[in-house]
Amino acid sequence: MKVTFLTAAAAAALALVVGAQAQSQQTSDTTAVIKNDAKTAGHAVANSATTVGHTVAEKSRHAGHAVAEETRSARDTIRDDSKKVGHAIADSARSVGHSVKEGAGKVKAAVSGKPSEPAPKS
Repeated sequence: MKVTFLTAAAAAALALVVGAQAQSQQTSDTTAVIKNDAKTAGHAVANSATTVGHTVAEKSRHAGHAVAEETRSARDTIRDDSKKVGHAIADSARSVGHSVKEGAGKVKAAVSGKPSEPAPKS
């Protein structure tokens, strides 16, 4: 009876080990399948995101060029007007400078009694 009991226990232990091995193999296969599916899904999402990103960039570029083309005349007008204003300010500043210089010469002549000599040009 002891031998039968030990044989039965050994057979049960062997069956458990084989069953556990089969379960482990099945779990490993399931894990591999899930891993591959997740990897495939991830690549699909990445490729789709890249395609969408490129499409958005292309549309944005076209929109930017369209806006630049539509506003070209306004830009040119503003640039030309800015140049005119800049030249007018420079001319006004130059004439103010000459007036101040002449006024300073007159004041110096009135105070000192003799006219100031112009600076020698070299």
